[in-house]
Amino acid sequence: MAIAVGYVIALIGAVIAYQLSEGKPKKRKYKVWGIALMLPISPALAFSIGLSYAVIVENGWAALIMWYIFPIIFIIGLIMLLVGIFNKEESK
Repeated sequence: MAIAVGYVIALIGAVIAYQLSEGKPKKRKYKVWGIALMLPISPALAFSIGLSYAVIVENGWAALIMWYIFPIIFIIGLIMLLVGIFNKEESK
């Protein structure tokens, strides 16, 4: 049950980020998706993937893979946020 909650939180975060960035300039999309990846998506997804993997291999220690997954997704979100902040908008 806890595994499904993490996936649902990540899915809801992605849906909300999609709706907030739909039809907006690229700069705003990078900011929205960066924040969405860092706050709701990365911890929930890392938790769910870690528990899913632990259940599959039948070893509780295997859930510690979430300690590797979380920073990777968080850094990707941070990079997207920084690109959205510091990227100059192209003029037409």
